[in-house]
Amino acid sequence: MADTATQAAAGSAVREGGPDSALDRVADFYGACTDAVDDGTDDLSDRLRAHCLTEDLRRRPAAWEEADHADGVLRGQDVPTRWEVRYHDSGAGHLFTTVTLTWGTGPDAGYTRLAVRSDLGTKLISDIEDAPAA
Repeated sequence: MADTATQAAAGSAVREGGPDSALDRVADFYGACTDAVDDGTDDLSDRLRAHCLTEDLRRRPAAWEEADHADGVLRGQDVPTRWEVRYHDSGAGHLFTTVTLTWGTGPDAGYTRLAVRSDLGTKLISDIEDAPAA
């Protein structure tokens, strides 16, 4: 495997972050949740939710999951093949990001876009909704 400098020189994305960044926390959360579901470690997914989501938000995906029979954070029954988190906006003590989850590969891949709000003071994710169509 190439080191980070080699990947950067080759034009590959370099992943870095820090504990003070709410954006990094959203990316870390979606990466870890995807890994937990892929690995079949359901208890890890629950612990990640307890650590990264506000108490109010932890209750809401459960209702969505019961109604839609799918994971309320990933909004799907399977495991995404890729995730991407982009800064959208910030204001009034919140960070707004757009999370794009890719389902499958190639030309038949599907996408789910989520609007994710984080509280800047706590860095906890406080809302997850379907992103408006672009």
